[in-house]
Amino acid sequence: MTQDNDVLSIVVMGVSGSGKTTIGLALSKNIGCTFLDADALHTPDNIKKMTSGHALDDEDRWPWLQSVGECIKAYEEDHLGSVTACSSLRRSYRDVLRNFVPDLFFVYLGGSLGLTAPRVETRANNVLPRALLGSQFDVLEPLEADEVGLCVDAEKDPNEIVNLVVRHLSATT
Repeated sequence: MTQDNDVLSIVVMGVSGSGKTTIGLALSKNIGCTFLDADALHTPDNIKKMTSGHALDDEDRWPWLQSVGECIKAYEEDHLGSVTACSSLRRSYRDVLRNFVPDLFFVYLGGSLGLTAPRVETRANNVLPRALLGSQFDVLEPLEADEVGLCVDAEKDPNEIVNLVVRHLSATT
């Protein structure tokens, strides 16, 4: 899925329960890229804060986003394409990631609280309690027209979403 030796780096973004990990894993397998779950890079303090029912603030997120950006950049430097599941809720968060990888492609999985809440509630080992899901919607800034990416309805079947993304990437690369 790369062209002219360019490396493809994708971030699948959205609120908790939108399907970032499901879509990210399936997409990475489909296009032959490495998968990274950005949640695995949270500090123990961030995880403790979220599991105790407190929303992260920007001061909590900045070091985490730096780590995520560094990982994506390291994959590129090793000539590895990657698909990263990362909430990337605000444009400023996406800008941090773009500081590391300027041509990062974002797939925004848009969904309602009615769609995502049941998904979050039924998860085993969920770091983000259902009570914090509303705080994610409060800060969510969907992709803007000048950002490179694709907006997809998170309610669609995962295979359909992956196929939409692959078709879009094939048409633009």
